[in-house]
Amino acid sequence: MHIGVPRETSPGERRVGLVPESCKKLIQSGYTVSVEAGAGEPAGFADPAYREAGAGLEPDPAVLLESADLVLKVNPPARRNGQGDEVEWMRRGIVYIGSLMPLRNLEVVRALASRGITAFSTDAIPRTTRAQAMDTLSSMANIAGYKGALLAATELNKYFPMLMTAAGTVPPAKVFVIGAGVAGLQAIATARRLGATVFATDVRPEVKEQIESVGAKYVGIELKEQASAGGGYAKELSQEDQQRQRELLAAQCTQSDVVITTALIGGVFAPRLISADMVKSMRPGAVIMDLAADGGGNCELSRPGETVLAHGVTILAPLNLPASMPLHASLLFSRNLTAFVQAFTKEKVFQLDFSDVIQQGAVITHEGAVKHQRTQEALQKAGT
Repeated sequence: MHIGVPRETSPGERRVGLVPESCKKLIQSGYTVSVEAGAGEPAGFADPAYREAGAGLEPDPAVLLESADLVLKVNPPARRNGQGDEVEWMRRGIVYIGSLMPLRNLEVVRALASRGITAFSTDAIPRTTRAQAMDTLSSMANIAGYKGALLAATELNKYFPMLMTAAGTVPPAKVFVIGAGVAGLQAIATARRLGATVFATDVRPEVKEQIESVGAKYVGIELKEQASAGGGYAKELSQEDQQRQRELLAAQCTQSDVVITTALIGGVFAPRLISADMVKSMRPGAVIMDLAADGGGNCELSRPGETVLAHGVTILAPLNLPASMPLHASLLFSRNLTAFVQAFTKEKVFQLDFSDVIQQGAVITHEGAVKHQRTQEALQKAGT
């Protein structure tokens, strides 16, 4: 079977779906691999490295996608200005594997279904022990949490660590992390390594031990209803629990130098947790790092993709932080995709097996239909 790896064209995107290391592994598994010329250069992987790994280089993206049996990509297929549409270049019946974020990209899902493409979204892979090596959502969240903490430290008008100097002692910064998924835990660990005093909360009380294991103090409320949606995700709280959570967040934000938010409902959409009044109550010079900007943002005053100053507080809402560290982000993403392909390779062929819980959870479209239940519901709600 033939694997095609197109260049990423989303604004600001510097990652690539497969790095040379993974190309070599897949070729050894019996596949042939073609990469669009120049696809890896923004991430630090030049064309000669792909040739050395045994991959072919194709300058024409239409030819690349038309000849592929499997398409491995970071982002959803897109329309290229002045060139054409990547979905239309793909043959019916081929397999697409990448991070579709289907609930955010309903039009792309419709196009893939009508084209008869079998599409797997790696951000929908079940969070099980067996699937960990394939989980791009966790890999990229890890990078986002790390980079987010660094950016917040850079923006803050004081040190993170406690320093003892000849001029006296400088107290450590107080950092408050909202959400203890992969991004939140990495943000906690990074802020602690920088010397900050860190507090953290999550609506899932079972993560208290994880928060404390990376050096933060857990703060939380006793929920009236279960807040875990399973698979490491959180669900929306009841009205009563939301009010109690708002009171906790307001108290913590007031005394924090940095607030890092990472909360997503079902790993997709960001609940509004920090109101304009909470921002107004924060210390002048404080920083909010909204790591949920891709899902709309956790702060009422966040502007996704921008940095704003409101009531003396700097609010950062960067989009696609993993793309700002493209070499390691591509390496990890590529390893995730490779693990997915190899897990279902038999006799040098990628096998569809929807009785397998991983494929069952990750398949979005197949044989002209949308198979993913939450995406079906979203399409129905949107009237499409």
